[in-house]
Amino acid sequence: MHAVPEPKLEIARRRIWVDLLLYPAHTLPTAAAPVLVGVGLAVHDHVFALLPALLAFVGSWLIHVAGVFTDNHELLRRHPAVVEHPELTQALKDGTLTLAQLRLAIAGLLALALPTAVFFWHVGGMAAVVIGLAGVFASLAYAGGPLPYARAGLAECVFFVMFGIVAVAGTYFAQVAWLRSAASLPIPQLDSLPLAAFVVGWPVGALVTNVLLIDDLRDRPFDAVKGWRTIAVRNGVGGSRAAYLSLSLLAYLAPFLFWTVLGFGPGVLLPVLTLPLAWHLGRAIREQETPADLVPMTPRASLLCCLYAALLAFGLAIA
Repeated sequence: MHAVPEPKLEIARRRIWVDLLLYPAHTLPTAAAPVLVGVGLAVHDHVFALLPALLAFVGSWLIHVAGVFTDNHELLRRHPAVVEHPELTQALKDGTLTLAQLRLAIAGLLALALPTAVFFWHVGGMAAVVIGLAGVFASLAYAGGPLPYARAGLAECVFFVMFGIVAVAGTYFAQVAWLRSAASLPIPQLDSLPLAAFVVGWPVGALVTNVLLIDDLRDRPFDAVKGWRTIAVRNGVGGSRAAYLSLSLLAYLAPFLFWTVLGFGPGVLLPVLTLPLAWHLGRAIREQETPADLVPMTPRASLLCCLYAALLAFGLAIA
């Protein structure tokens, strides 16, 4: 039996680490979306600062990917008989992928994120540390640790809060803290941030949570075996679709509330331009149920979220 040529093995490894673990079409847009909104609000309030905004994105993405790796590590470690991702299961069997490699990758990602944490601690104090630790917990404890919150049925709520509130307010806070530090002014407190910093990210939180709902709908049989109490497991396909529709309605009604209640200009209505894309995606979610049909929906939902966030950010900036 001939050995597999090394170049083909390397291609296989690349596919495993990029296509099956890193998910750039999935993780990059969802990490960028709340940062964009935090930047748009900062521009509106004349507190935009490029360096902390960039570092907020880098830190967010690294921690997010560490969470994805942790999810797959725990799947392969705790549930080897659950063939949720056949390619990863096969890679583990033939040695192309090992649990030790995944653990090293998780540690490496967190190590790469550490300089951003030190930066934000320097400019933002303990408030910035708390925000960062909340992000790490939300990422790693989804599937890892003694009490994964996916098993407790809290994943949808955690995702909404982290992506829709914490990440947006944290990005805004980082920029304000940086400017005040540069001017030798006291570090701001989180309760000194405007109400909008905690509200304008809600539609982004809703759309990111929709990405999770698609994944959970696709993986419903596997999650049931793992004991994860997702909406798809607890309430079935109909429950997932109802939650998806509810969050979509929130996302597309929110700009009108920002305009009429929070007092922003009509520019905040720009995200409504993505409604045709959301409609087509929502129709596909209503009609499709098989994993093969749902797999391409995740990156499409992530892209929709990022596009929506970019338009909202621009609308906030010019409002």
